[in-house]
Parts: sequence; structure tokens; C-alpha cells
Amino acid sequence: MSRKTDHTDPTSLENFLRPIVEQFGCDLEAADVTPAGRRRLLRVLVDRDGGISLDDVADVTRAISKALDVEDIMGGGAYTLEVSSPGVDRPLTLPRHWRRNRTRLVAVTLADGEKLTGRIKTASDDAAELDVDGAPRTVGYADVAKAKVQIEFNRVAGNDEPAADGTVEEN
Repeated sequence: MSRKTDHTDPTSLENFLRPIVEQFGCDLEAADVTPAGRRRLLRVLVDRDGGISLDDVADVTRAISKALDVEDIMGGGAYTLEVSSPGVDRPLTLPRHWRRNRTRLVAVTLADGEKLTGRIKTASDDAAELDVDGAPRTVGYADVAKAKVQIEFNRVAGNDEPAADGTVEEN
């Protein structure tokens, strides 16, 4: 009796999906499989510099679906594929997350417990420079315990500088 192989452990799944996603100029941010009744739900998060459009998501979805059907990665079981971009509530864990959120307001908890809120001015491979209450502050990623973008409801599209009253408008 032959058994279909289920390659849905996180490492195998990401190794399978990464080259498919990268052919569209995107990064694989996360992939996981969870039970959903008799089926399984495969959630795939993709992103890229400059953001990802609905057309990009559709293209990546079609390519992943086709590859899953050909390679039978899901082990023959019924599944639902969901491809999307990460939300703004995604933690900033990689240098590219910081770079993609340049000009955004972030709340940071450092490894030593210090908490600060500042706007990302620059982001390199090792650190980000924040504007914290008007003063520059370099934060090394190795020193960050937690970092998350803060939602701003009053920010004018294309305006990365605070208004005269100190508010900053969101895109």
C-alpha cells in the first residue's frame, strides 16, 4: 500500500514555496498549515520592497496552486490555499521589515526592557536609526526584543514629516 508523503512541516514547506514566490520578486514571509475541519488551511504570506498588489498576490497564488497540485506537497488531502501580504501588526524581525517601514512610527522594546517609540529614518543590515522625540537613536536589531509598527490614522499620503501641530499623516 502506498502512502502519500505529507511535506507540510515548516522547513519543507518553506523550502518548497520560497523559489516559487521569489520568481515573482517577492519574499516568503511565512507559511503554515492548520486544520480547518476535514480540510487543512495553507496560509502563505508574501511581501516585497514597495509593497505587493492584488495582481501580484493572484499571480503568486496561481503559481503555488499549480506547483502544489503537481508535486502533491499536501499529501493528497483536501486543503484551502490562502495567499496574502502581512498586516501592519507583523512584528519587525528582519532588516527588510525595518527597511520596508521607513518613515513609519514604531514601538520598540529592547532586550534590557527599555521601551521607546520613534519614527524609522534609516535601516541597514544591522541597525535602524529612529527619530525619538526629535533626537536620533540608533537601535541594533540584536538589541531588540520586540518591535511593531504603530498605526497612525491622521497621516497625509506621501507626507513623511510631522505637521506643525506634531501629528503625522498616514498613507
